[in-house]
Amino acid sequence: MNLVKTSLLNGIAVAIKMITLLGLNKVLAIYVGPAGYAAIGQFQNALQVITIFTGGAITNGVVKYTAEYHEEPEQQIKLWKTAGFVAVVGSVAVALLIAVYSKELASLFLNNTDLSGVFLWFSCVVIFFSLNILLLAILNGRKEIVLYIVANIAGSFLSFGVTFYLATNFGLYGALVALVIYQSISFIVTLLLCLRTQWFKISYLFGCPDKQIAKKLFAFFLMAVVSAACAPLAQMLVRSHIGTEYGWEMAGYWEAMWRLSAAYLLLVTTTLSVYYLPKLSELKTANEVRAEIIQGYKLIFPVALLAAGTIYVLRDFVVAVLFTSDFYPVRNFFAGQVVGDSLKIFSWIMAYVMLSRAMVKVFIITEIIFSISLYLLTIVFTQWWGVESATWAYAVNYALYSLVMYIFVYLRLDNYFHNKLEHKA
Repeated sequence: MNLVKTSLLNGIAVAIKMITLLGLNKVLAIYVGPAGYAAIGQFQNALQVITIFTGGAITNGVVKYTAEYHEEPEQQIKLWKTAGFVAVVGSVAVALLIAVYSKELASLFLNNTDLSGVFLWFSCVVIFFSLNILLLAILNGRKEIVLYIVANIAGSFLSFGVTFYLATNFGLYGALVALVIYQSISFIVTLLLCLRTQWFKISYLFGCPDKQIAKKLFAFFLMAVVSAACAPLAQMLVRSHIGTEYGWEMAGYWEAMWRLSAAYLLLVTTTLSVYYLPKLSELKTANEVRAEIIQGYKLIFPVALLAAGTIYVLRDFVVAVLFTSDFYPVRNFFAGQVVGDSLKIFSWIMAYVMLSRAMVKVFIITEIIFSISLYLLTIVFTQWWGVESATWAYAVNYALYSLVMYIFVYLRLDNYFHNKLEHKA
């Protein structure tokens, strides 16, 4: 399936997800307020860090090698059993730790031990959370786009329904609980979809791990651990800096802008993960990879620019419709955010090559450097030009990241494939 067809099909799921996300933004704006937004952002970042150790760390590896082994079904089954073993063992270990240290986690991430119950909820359902992520990765790697889309649509509706009910009835606590249970419920839907295929059996998720495949997945574990430790923690540090220096309501405005950014870029970011990662994993030469990157700049990047321009022009309308009058200051964050979003997509089109080719060293070094630089640039920019310049720090950070991707990834494709051939020889 080519990029255009994948984008069109994926657009259906994205449209539904955007509608549900934007609807949830409105619900959360009404029932938790700006300060509640900041707490939800902190908790989501905490989940990103924690789930890395439950099997989420190898998701991209599952996509890559499922696609790479498309002509070797026995290897695919070995891969899935290895990944399933990691997910189950990791989930059980993490669940026990979360249950024991729930109050400490609530204090660390939410500054409120009264919310420790949400971590207990997570400990009860984390294994289903992990298995759902694994099944989605398998569908993605197998290029079962229709089933992948149906699973994501189901997840969007479940997310909206669960969050709407719990947030309207239990406020912030209910919204936090919804974040941990909806994806676990989605596991049932995703599993039923997989079982309808001829190539999947539930037994393929369980068994002894394969040592050689485990070694390959370990590279993705390292990349994911670094990414999970850097990206969410950088966001948490930025949010904490804004909250401490300018007030937690202002941190809530920044969080609202961040969530809106993620929502309107969904079509682009999900197309990259659904189409690009498995496609790039299959390619055998530098010229093929380079051609695919150029196609991305012709088709994906213009969509990102159009979306960014539209959301900026309609910023007052967007804030009025999606939030409440309390969120009016969010409009001051738009300019830097949309420029940064455009630069993010520009850089990611090249950066996905690192994942598809398992460029571990380059990935880890750049993740660490640019997570640190985001935080430092935010401190400098906000001190010089005020809190609204936090989004301009984000834009400058991605401008620098784009330059590094061009120099150390795009320009070095020939060297990478040459070295790989020598290694095989």
